[in-house]
Amino acid sequence: MPYVPHTEDETREMLATIGVDSIDDLFAEITEDMRPKSFDLPDGLSEMEVLTKLEAMANKNVTNHTSFLGAGFYNHYIPATVDALTMRGEFYTAYTPYQPEASQGTLQALFEYQTCVTRLLGMECANASVYDGGTALYEALMMAVRKTKRRKIVVSEAMNPIYRVMLNSYTTNLDVELITIPHKDGMTDIEGLKTAIDGNTAALLVQNPNFFGSINDFTELFAAAKAQKAVSIISSYPVLQTLLKTPGAMGADIAVAEGQSLGLPLSFGGPYLGIMTCTKKMVRQMPGRIVGRTEDGQGRTGYVLTLQAREQHIRRQRATSNICSNQSLCALRALVHMCTLGELGLKRAARLSIERAHICAERLTAIDGVDMLTKGPFGNEFAVTLPVNAYEIIAKLTDRGFVPGFPLGRYYDGLEKGLLVACTEKTSEEQIGILAEMLKGALK
Repeated sequence: MPYVPHTEDETREMLATIGVDSIDDLFAEITEDMRPKSFDLPDGLSEMEVLTKLEAMANKNVTNHTSFLGAGFYNHYIPATVDALTMRGEFYTAYTPYQPEASQGTLQALFEYQTCVTRLLGMECANASVYDGGTALYEALMMAVRKTKRRKIVVSEAMNPIYRVMLNSYTTNLDVELITIPHKDGMTDIEGLKTAIDGNTAALLVQNPNFFGSINDFTELFAAAKAQKAVSIISSYPVLQTLLKTPGAMGADIAVAEGQSLGLPLSFGGPYLGIMTCTKKMVRQMPGRIVGRTEDGQGRTGYVLTLQAREQHIRRQRATSNICSNQSLCALRALVHMCTLGELGLKRAARLSIERAHICAERLTAIDGVDMLTKGPFGNEFAVTLPVNAYEIIAKLTDRGFVPGFPLGRYYDGLEKGLLVACTEKTSEEQIGILAEMLKGALK
């Protein structure tokens, strides 16, 4: 049935029932300047009509483009197992496991997730996740501030600029000083970072691979930070971490990651997953939830939330963070994804992604005027410079069904001709060939 507006008599009856004389009385507590200017709204629609309208709007979205976008979020293959298991009611409807006796399944799953990500990143401890990779980086920064009682933070400009915007936003009203060390043609300036670290530095923030796709070994840099008693923080790419030197092997104190590449679809920007791991000496500074394994009085294995005094349950003003929740369902998807692929499957996905990126780089740089921006090893992502503004090429190719990459000029002055290109195991050599030919044609 179509929606039928209330009559005046019905409206008066409803107002009398709740004890007011007029519609205006409902807004008495709101000052005139804050009230809506008009209630001249369109007529209501039935559920069927609303659904039809929304479907028509959704159909305007273009979903069949071939994309070489990356910039921290990647289109990896997600096995059907991930949806099949995580959409089960036992997991899908579960929220906060405050009562362990009623939440053993959820708690065990999160404990297994923590185990997987600590092994993946080569660290000692993990929490049950936070909101996303940028949030994890900020929380890591605050862990270092609390641990060291210092306020200076040294950040590489080759860190994902989206994360750096988040850091600036979160720390705007805090007594924290962010020192950004410029990149060098897309490369992390390791010597510049070393020089910036001193006795007042709370933390060093780097990324591997960096935003431009370049791979680094930060072992010596982290040793230099340790010599100044600063906390070393690294943001990692989980899929490639199966092949690269782990943060733990480099000597990192805190390792974080965006977990989207582990079983989470791109979904217009979320929800995503903030992976947080650290050394045991930092664990009491870690925000959010940590699931622990224990035994009951009869010696049976059980799972509980542990170290909960870090949250605001008792004294909010002394909490390590106001994050009292986490992305449990997203963490579960990451767990199922990792378990489905296993070590060999994850490594195969990483190798294929890197292999396709190197083929793509070779094809694109064979075009006159297209050159590599960065030098040295890279993973599944790389940066090139074009003879024209990158936005111009992106507009031309996107109209033809190919999104060639991310425009570096959006966040980096002087790199208006820079294009960041990413490949995954889903990128075919045929797609790479078409992209190369389309780019070649667009540049003529």
